[in-house]
Amino acid sequence: MRTFAKIVPLALVLLAGPAFAAQTVYLKSLPAPHGAITLGDLFDEVGAEASTPIGASVADGGATVLSAAQVQRVALQHGLVWNNEAGLRNIIIHSGAPAPASAAATPTAAANVRAQGEEVLTYAHSLEAGEIVQADDLVFTTVPKAPPGAAENAEDLIGKAARHAIRTGAVAAKHDVTAPMVIKQGDMISVSFDQGGVHLDLQAKAKTSAALGDVVTVQNLASTKVFQAVASGPGQAVVGPQAQSLRATAVTDPSRLALR
Repeated sequence: MRTFAKIVPLALVLLAGPAFAAQTVYLKSLPAPHGAITLGDLFDEVGAEASTPIGASVADGGATVLSAAQVQRVALQHGLVWNNEAGLRNIIIHSGAPAPASAAATPTAAANVRAQGEEVLTYAHSLEAGEIVQADDLVFTTVPKAPPGAAENAEDLIGKAARHAIRTGAVAAKHDVTAPMVIKQGDMISVSFDQGGVHLDLQAKAKTSAALGDVVTVQNLASTKVFQAVASGPGQAVVGPQAQSLRATAVTDPSRLALR
């Protein structure tokens, strides 16, 4: 996931030049926005920037998941520095409800029990297979009882690809998503080899699909020879030492460095 939220915003302010008048702001403890969410909904004492929208909205009585990095960027663009001392990755906002919570810092946030049932993360929009889950695709919904496997952490979903078509309102689960495919079966891709100053490139056809770091079966267009490589990016794969290193990283990192 992104690490922008952990970067000290003051450094960015300094890079912006002397004309950038920065003001430190703090996240409200009880935001209660309705409709389009603004900087004034989230932060105290933002003055003339209070009505600035952050590009997200929340239905009356509903909830939504915001990207802390995106909120921080929007605030900074308008001269407001939010240091995000808690290191939040996501900000979960309830319209007219208690304080925002970080899905990363509060793993059980999606299972808070209310009198009428349990709150679970659900999909705000229908998604096609392979589509990347964004923060605004997730909202909280109260259900009588959370089903087995319901996702408790938005970080387990955001940035991942839908394994299958997902309908609006479906309860989110970890098994709904996977690392996004960077190579699809039938794609024409570039395969490279680097070792000891030797660099080789060849064009090949992917015989299988692959996520970043996955093994992909390819066919050399010139020789028709079939061999295995490791997906290194959209339309790209590697063989040799690079492949071994990338494969080892993918195996030990379940998040698979989801591409955005």
